[in-house]
Amino acid sequence: MRRRVPAAEVLLAAALLVGSAACGSRLPESDFEGRGTAPAPVGGAPLRVGIITSATSPVGGSAFTGPRDGARAYFDRINARGGIGGRKVDVRTCDDGGSGVGNNDCVHKLVEEQQVVALVATASLDYAGASRVSHARVPDIGGQSIGSAYDTYPHLYGIYGSLAPRNGKPGWDGKLYGGTEVYRYFKREQGARTAAVVSYNQAASAAYARLVTRGLKAEGYRVVTEQVDFALPNFRAAAADLKEQGADLVFDAMDTHGNAQLCEAMDDVGAKVTAKVTNVQNWTSSVAEDYKDAPRCRNALWATGSSRNYEDTGHPAVREFRAGMKAAGKGDALSQWQLEGWAAAMWFTDAAKSCAGGAGGDVTRACVDRFINRGRPYSARGLLLPVNFEHLAEPPRTRRTCLSVARWQDGKGWVTRGGDMNDNCFDVPQLSYQP
Repeated sequence: MRRRVPAAEVLLAAALLVGSAACGSRLPESDFEGRGTAPAPVGGAPLRVGIITSATSPVGGSAFTGPRDGARAYFDRINARGGIGGRKVDVRTCDDGGSGVGNNDCVHKLVEEQQVVALVATASLDYAGASRVSHARVPDIGGQSIGSAYDTYPHLYGIYGSLAPRNGKPGWDGKLYGGTEVYRYFKREQGARTAAVVSYNQAASAAYARLVTRGLKAEGYRVVTEQVDFALPNFRAAAADLKEQGADLVFDAMDTHGNAQLCEAMDDVGAKVTAKVTNVQNWTSSVAEDYKDAPRCRNALWATGSSRNYEDTGHPAVREFRAGMKAAGKGDALSQWQLEGWAAAMWFTDAAKSCAGGAGGDVTRACVDRFINRGRPYSARGLLLPVNFEHLAEPPRTRRTCLSVARWQDGKGWVTRGGDMNDNCFDVPQLSYQP
């Protein structure tokens, strides 16, 4: 269970800040009874997989597309090499528009009508159809855990793993748990002692800020909280105060636009910090453009996550990822979410190869599901921290957790810090929170 609170939930909070996603009404369970259990076609027929993405949503057209693009690039590469056991991968994509209604439509289309053998690299703002995917016993492999679906339902396997029972309720009795490893890292490795948490005066943003504050205090930080008005934010006042308070670190519960404005204000008032900490969703090559008016703050940006830095070209799996993205025409616009989508597609491919001894035989939903749920960690050739899925009756009080860390530097991009991610580990408490 590596619930990446500083990654997934902050994205969801940011989405809610920009605008409310359509809630949508769910279709009755009876509409799906007795359907979706057939195996994928066998023989020489293509292996059909689905990718659901909120490609158009209230948070913008590119916020969720990274996993999809990475997965498609991987499948293109596999198909160029002859497919899986001689069978090509037929990728079916669906844009759910960031709404619950749209997500249910995508699930119905891909799972029920087109009979995909699996979903891969899901990235949905409102995964309203998750229970239907689980009910149809369709493995959903390597999805981004925006919300709590991947800690709620069986047959759903998020990119960061889960130890939760997954019996239809989120986490343990409705509570999820996350570690304090990010805060421990900056305390131990960077000597940080005072942290500022900046949020909007909006419910989702404020709730996430409280969670970050709780984690920081558990690690012994002095915490300075700054809240700005969502409609008319005064970032300059917040920046001036965090400078006055001597903050070493700055965390936030805001969208990318708000982050860029905060960084500009920090540069304007001369606020110098050890790190302006962001998350894996903002770990992209577009930083120079996104933060073009804040050079000092831009070069203090740090990102943390659970996957290997896409800039680590000394690693063979990273080199293959970059070559695949270049072949797909996206070599100049890379992101960590693309790498994680690539890893998700690799995960499905390894599962499909395991079916019928890799001979391209009986690749069914059940066979793929058994491979993913076999109780052995998966690392996608070293691209991911080993991902586990267990069903613990009680949440762990503490857990040894590792993390990947990188810092942005102009002219170099994201530079890995803290050594290899598999060795950058901490025994930290697990704190509960409501999804």
